[in-house]
Amino acid sequence: MASTAQAQVQDMVERAARLGDDVLATEIKAFAASRQYGLVFEHNRPERMRLYGKPIVVNDIVQILPKRGCPEDGYSRLLWRVLDLDETIANLEPYKTPSYIDNNCEPITVSRDRVVAIAEYDQPIYAGLKEVGRIERSENRPFHVAINGENYQALETLLFAYAGRIDCIYIDPPYNSGAHDWKYNNDYVDGTDRYRHSKWLSFMERRLRLAKKLMKESDSVLICAIDDKEVHRLGLLLEQVFPDCRIRLITTVVNPSGRAGNGFSMVEEYLFFVQMGNSTPIPWKDPMLEFEENATSSTNSRIIGGLSWESFLRSGRGNTREARKNLFYPIYIDPKTLAVVEVGRPYYGDARELPRKRGNLKIAWPIKKNGSLGIWRKQPDELVSMLDKGYAYVSSYDKKRDTFSLKYLLEGTIEAIEANKIRVERTGARGQVIGIDEYSHETLPKTVWNVKSHNAGKHGSDMLTQLLPTHNFPYPKSLYAVEDTLRFFVGNKPNALILDFFAGSGTTNHAVMRLNHQDGGTRQCISVTNNEVSETEAKLLTKRSLRQGDEDWEREGIFRRITRPRIEAAITGTTSDGMPISGDYKFTDIFPIAKGFKENAVFFDLTYQDPDAIELGRSFAEIAPLLWLRAGACGKLLEEEVSGYAIADRYAILFDYGYVREFLETIRATPKLSCVYAVTDDSARFAYIQSELPRIEVVRLYESYLRSFRIAAEDSAR
Repeated sequence: MASTAQAQVQDMVERAARLGDDVLATEIKAFAASRQYGLVFEHNRPERMRLYGKPIVVNDIVQILPKRGCPEDGYSRLLWRVLDLDETIANLEPYKTPSYIDNNCEPITVSRDRVVAIAEYDQPIYAGLKEVGRIERSENRPFHVAINGENYQALETLLFAYAGRIDCIYIDPPYNSGAHDWKYNNDYVDGTDRYRHSKWLSFMERRLRLAKKLMKESDSVLICAIDDKEVHRLGLLLEQVFPDCRIRLITTVVNPSGRAGNGFSMVEEYLFFVQMGNSTPIPWKDPMLEFEENATSSTNSRIIGGLSWESFLRSGRGNTREARKNLFYPIYIDPKTLAVVEVGRPYYGDARELPRKRGNLKIAWPIKKNGSLGIWRKQPDELVSMLDKGYAYVSSYDKKRDTFSLKYLLEGTIEAIEANKIRVERTGARGQVIGIDEYSHETLPKTVWNVKSHNAGKHGSDMLTQLLPTHNFPYPKSLYAVEDTLRFFVGNKPNALILDFFAGSGTTNHAVMRLNHQDGGTRQCISVTNNEVSETEAKLLTKRSLRQGDEDWEREGIFRRITRPRIEAAITGTTSDGMPISGDYKFTDIFPIAKGFKENAVFFDLTYQDPDAIELGRSFAEIAPLLWLRAGACGKLLEEEVSGYAIADRYAILFDYGYVREFLETIRATPKLSCVYAVTDDSARFAYIQSELPRIEVVRLYESYLRSFRIAAEDSAR
């Protein structure tokens, strides 16, 4: 309907022009510009963002934080302007703005530590990055980047470094379920908010418009996960923000057990693929739909060089020794080779003191993680047969439980192997079979996905528990689901840049490292998440007289507790207390999680800068990481301004034009440089440097940095 109405208006304009009535044509255009077509919602509700950590200066627009121990209220949402301030107090006057919360109060003096700066989405902020940690396991690979900051402001910041360069954006935004799962104007939005859908759409639209500027116009994709609450509105919004792109909706099963929903049991979520330019999914060995004609669920085990192995320790309720004593028996293992030497008979004796050794052999018992006695999945004779054929093996030793973990293949997979539907070799280090191939040809993915590896509980929540045993995160995506989703668009791009600005638990970064491990790629992931705490945690912390910005508060935030530790654990293969992570990765690429990845990652906090100080060159350290990111985030980072010039592995900076000749000679002799920065306020001097370096990107400081934020704000205000 929207396109039809717009077409009718355009037809009226053309008819008026043919009649020579320019005045009428102009009036029709003006009328059309005032109308909304398609998805109509409250675009202009203000989205105010608190700039925690920004130094307060005179004329800043601010809010007054509640007294310690008190919750947010209407008064804390009023806006004030800073008249003057000293080290301890701030004098404020009411700031009146055409908003739905006006300030009719008298001027006030408050403690300076209760004042926080405010920015609206259409006002320019000038951000920098402060490094808070890094991990390096490879000398030559670029760094993955994780940023702690409000994602709208982070996207504006990333425009300086990555505008038009991102190959793939994957986001899993808040689903607007009404369960206080996201914030707007510093409030959690619940299901009773009459503007809930408009707020969510406005929130998403602003971020999607910035994301669009980051994408490669020639070939890139934006992937957005969503559930049934906003799927239809999001589809219309994407059509408006990306009118020239091809958009495809995929249905994917993520919770086979189902959840209640209006009389149905919901098992699925949705993925929007917004394909820009020539972007198209690449074929792969798996069509993503298990239950095809002439196929069984067991044949689709998500393999290239591996098989879908399951734990030999039976899980679930009722799987105790008391229930099935015939499945409680010892397995004798050589601790040096992890080879099974003997399988014992069912043990019916006293289980309070189980033997753990027999000579040089150690004994594996079916002991659960909580220390209780469980059972194995097969009878002893069946296990012996499976071991002989390579269908079971010892995967690892668990020091905490003082027992061994075994893996085995499901019956359907074994049937597929013996029917030659899956080709295997006996090349495993512990006698297990290794899958060679699964499909004889590559195929395009279906529009409905139903594969076991996408189970969010088993391969999302359980995976996160393995990496971070003492931390919880609600509803993380399956690692393998995100890996598969990305593979269809960056599997043939080993140097792709991938962005996730709703990073949450860091699954996207983890999936990118998995893809790199499979083909030796050097893909980079840029992850953005704020250090938000849940509504429940916020109430508890407030009762403790803490507020956002306090170290004890920040320690409980998502970035500090989940995102950063998860990325570190994935790279190192160890938990936060230094213990090797138990278990193996499954499906496409099977290897011990404890092996980790030969990858690098750096972690930043988003900071807020004074544009005058930047222009005068007094804030170089704060924007230095952005220069490094723009040059590829690889090798040395130039952290300090020096006299003359400085050169790193991939980029160089001219600080003093008096050194320009020496600088240019050095640049020409350094072939690996991809970017050069020149600090100058003289356009002619900058143009000369550009002309002398035609094959290298030359960027003017600090004008280019400041202009990037001004343009972002101007575009947002339109």
